[in-house]
Amino acid sequence: MSITFVESRQESTAPATLRRPLVVAVAGNPNAGKTTLFNALTGLKQKVANYPGVTVESKTGRWSLAPELAPAQLIDLPGLYSLNATSVDEEIARDILVGSASTPLKPDAIIVAVDATNLARNLYLAIQLIETKRPVVLALTMFDVAERGHIKIDAVKLSSALGVPVIPFVAKERRGAHELAQAVLTIVAEQDCGAVNIETPLDARSRESRLIQRYALIERVVSEVVEVGDTPNRTISERIDRIVIHRVFGPLLLLLVMALVFQTIFSWANLPMNLIDRVFGMLSAAVRTHLPPGILTDLVTDGAIAGVGSVLVFVPQIFLLFLFISLLEDSGYMARAAFLMDRLMRCFGLPGKSFMPLLSGFACAVPGIMATRTIENPKDRLATILITPFMSCSARLPIYSLMIATLFSGRKVFGFISTGVLVILVMYLLGIVVALLVAAILNRTLLKAPKSTFVMELPPYRVPILRNVAQAITVSVGSFVKRAGTVILAVSILLWALAAFPRTSGESAVNTPATLSTEVDPHERSAQIRNSYAGRMGRLIEPAIAPLGFDWRIGIGLITSFAARETIVSTLGIVYNVDSESNGQSASLINALLHARRDDGSPIWTPLVGLSFMVFFLLACQCMSTIAVVRRETNSFRWPLFMFFYMLAIAYAGSLITYHGGRLLGFS
Repeated sequence: MSITFVESRQESTAPATLRRPLVVAVAGNPNAGKTTLFNALTGLKQKVANYPGVTVESKTGRWSLAPELAPAQLIDLPGLYSLNATSVDEEIARDILVGSASTPLKPDAIIVAVDATNLARNLYLAIQLIETKRPVVLALTMFDVAERGHIKIDAVKLSSALGVPVIPFVAKERRGAHELAQAVLTIVAEQDCGAVNIETPLDARSRESRLIQRYALIERVVSEVVEVGDTPNRTISERIDRIVIHRVFGPLLLLLVMALVFQTIFSWANLPMNLIDRVFGMLSAAVRTHLPPGILTDLVTDGAIAGVGSVLVFVPQIFLLFLFISLLEDSGYMARAAFLMDRLMRCFGLPGKSFMPLLSGFACAVPGIMATRTIENPKDRLATILITPFMSCSARLPIYSLMIATLFSGRKVFGFISTGVLVILVMYLLGIVVALLVAAILNRTLLKAPKSTFVMELPPYRVPILRNVAQAITVSVGSFVKRAGTVILAVSILLWALAAFPRTSGESAVNTPATLSTEVDPHERSAQIRNSYAGRMGRLIEPAIAPLGFDWRIGIGLITSFAARETIVSTLGIVYNVDSESNGQSASLINALLHARRDDGSPIWTPLVGLSFMVFFLLACQCMSTIAVVRRETNSFRWPLFMFFYMLAIAYAGSLITYHGGRLLGFS
């Protein structure tokens, strides 16, 4: 029978006995419309935090059940297919749903999102939850999609068969929202007063007997309540998949999508990034205008403002990255991408689900590492976390651009291929190759474990809901700014102090790489830097970095860039007595690098030194925010420290091989 929706009424039908704020959990299979249901019920009244006692994020929101009642707290649980958990996320969801003593979260009711287009698969989890005898309400999500597919579901019969309320729901129009709220209020009130005795649809026999019984019940119920009309031999999704997951056309289409995403990210983000950089420059200038010269002014401008600006300047790229990720996920294409990449990733001991975090790492390692939470196997997830920083993130681009503009400008390979384009391509490919090789080694040594099975459901293609996309972007960008910004701010202030001190009596603070007064004599500036704590550290590590072709001036840049890679460009500007510009590639800086000489008169910067320099920055973990996120995601100091030192060792070895290998081949 077809379902008739009752329009939401303004008057309340909330039970008079219910006056306390409720806690309601939303559960369901992955891709069952659970998060879409959650977003439709809460709107933008959401926040992201950790589940109590663990480092896995939870999304909670406020749901207004009735005008006279306090809003309920709605919890969006990680997706799971059954109560037999296989990942950290699923374990948390299971413990909350069954009322485990290990979690303080005790929902008053559970809303189970059941995909109306795939009722048979979704009912297994629902029946398990009904067996727990907790207040359960079924929400038939994607009901409009089922109707368009000529699938008719008798919700009344389904409710009678399972013994729980069943509410059809359409998220785009919020159809069924009022009925869902009333069902939750009623079942909780009945539970409170003891007027309800939930009868499970199965007998309480042995576990094996219940497992036979569950599937038998699902088969019987589906046959009674679902009527499938005449449909074409192939659905629209199946026809699209003939190309999207094709052995030949599928990977080619994936490469095209990736190229389009990255080209758009880097081109569209230029203007807002320049505007943000200019705003922080104007803010810094305004502070210097209105505050007297001194250590406080230098701290605010060169420490705090420059530190925050170095993070926020990348927000446009992060925004665009999550925009495309949300669109691709909501449309159903991301599951196809993981399916296509699974065979290649398996050769190196990684699951197909590692593809998306690695892809995200090309914009920034922080969201890439956060995206590993979808990987069920803990060792697969840890391996993906440890190799994601090898991807050439956007912070490396200023370094590549400066080296190419200085040392490879105007050069051609085979007479028509730009050397600069070839160098950038090699850097990106080298990062991918090293990441996969390291993953293969880790999965055969430290993280050795039995091969995990890869089960990936291919959801039907859908038109993304813009409200959900906007919500995902808001949460993700806000989380990035909060986590990365605080770390970078603290470290930037520390680095400012290293470059500013010690000072002689009456001397103003030495400016950091972000800004430098043009009124100081160039030789005095060089002496200030050489004698600062940062300069002393550069001279201290010079014997260790000399085999790489680096001197103490480059050593200062290596030290300052461990907070954020992109600070190396402005660091070189101050070291070589050049006023750094917003893009860090002024003709004067390039000219200074070309004419810089060692004590013996030989040039410091050569194409070979430039390649060695880029290889080091490609392979080293020079990002404090990445280390902080790894600490948070692994809940341990051991793994971020391991990642930092093993990447540093690989970077040193790679740079050493590049420099001396090039010299053996006759390159100067």
